[in-house]
Amino acid sequence: MDIIAGGVTAAKGFQAAATAAGIKYQDRADMAMIYSKAPAVAAGTFTSNVVKAAPVKWDQRIIEEEASVQAVVVNAGIANACTGAEGMEYCKRTAEAVEKAMHIPAGQVLVASTGVIGVQLPIDKVAAGVETMALGLSGTISNGHEAACAIMTTDTKPKEVAVAFEVGGKMVTVGGMCKGSGMIHPNMCTMLGFVTTDLAISKELLQEALQEDVKDTYNMVSVDGDTSTNDTVLLLANGMAGNPELTQKDENYQKFLEALHYVNTTLSKKIAGDGEGATALFETAVIHADTKKHARALAKAVICSSLTKAAIYGHDANWGRILCALGYSGVEFDPEGIELYFQSNSGKILIYKDGKAADYKEEDATRILSEEEVTVLVDMKMGNAEATAWGCDLTYDYVKINADYRS
Repeated sequence: MDIIAGGVTAAKGFQAAATAAGIKYQDRADMAMIYSKAPAVAAGTFTSNVVKAAPVKWDQRIIEEEASVQAVVVNAGIANACTGAEGMEYCKRTAEAVEKAMHIPAGQVLVASTGVIGVQLPIDKVAAGVETMALGLSGTISNGHEAACAIMTTDTKPKEVAVAFEVGGKMVTVGGMCKGSGMIHPNMCTMLGFVTTDLAISKELLQEALQEDVKDTYNMVSVDGDTSTNDTVLLLANGMAGNPELTQKDENYQKFLEALHYVNTTLSKKIAGDGEGATALFETAVIHADTKKHARALAKAVICSSLTKAAIYGHDANWGRILCALGYSGVEFDPEGIELYFQSNSGKILIYKDGKAADYKEEDATRILSEEEVTVLVDMKMGNAEATAWGCDLTYDYVKINADYRS
């Protein structure tokens, strides 16, 4: 597997476009489109929140009922959530705008929205944006990048990645983009993710691959403990690489899983590291747990702890907060049998062992915690299971951003 340049347009046959539709933002692009030259099989995973936005409901139906899709339309600024029958009608009208402009059946168009809840979309602006983007579609890396920029809300940077690998003598590409900065919590978070591949694969295997991989990627991210109404990850495969279609879980399927996992993990970490107001990516790696389920629960508990997140912001080696979070995770363990470490590009130190503080220097811990990426390593010494979760530090700016988000 090779890491290559690009995002959603890296795979063969995929194009993208962006436009400034003026939906909310007046000084930047706020709509994006992804288009596949060939009909693509599609998979999706969605928010676990009982309150689901209209685009989530629309996409769930399309994924379940339609054999293929060919376009995705995304808007930033307005979530189209808690908008009743009118919100669902606007999903339909967005898809119909694509049908009119590009002669794609409305049933083959997915939609996604992100932004303020409870506000109706200016559908005329959305339809005009679709018409503009239909004329500007291109498979260039720059068009993919512009699309990644257009879907941002409080994000401070676009998020995209692509990889290539060989299947059946054909070069296959997987690329993706996402947005996410706040209202981020495990079990899908306020994030939109779009992954494209030119792999030929059955719809059933594609859905299974995404559903399983989400458990150890996007569902292991938390910024603030709030699970959004709009969370969506879509995976499109158009088969244009020309490989024999994957219908079995063979060696080639495993190659695809590895590539998909790299793309989803990279995007997950980009979301966590760009959390609202964040100054550091905060990772918790749990090793030697007794079960995978327990490893995930332990890792999530630490990265979700507001006190620990605040300590990371202050570069404070307050390991008591970490131990406390592990203790309320719901997992039974012997506190005197585990070890805790801090590590970053500045080094690695043991901070807790045998039920008490290890022999370390505070200045060494502070130096390690002052990096832009910081890891808490938890060695449970109970088995062979492991899991990693990603979050960010908790800063003053997080409150500032969310205190006036609507204004």
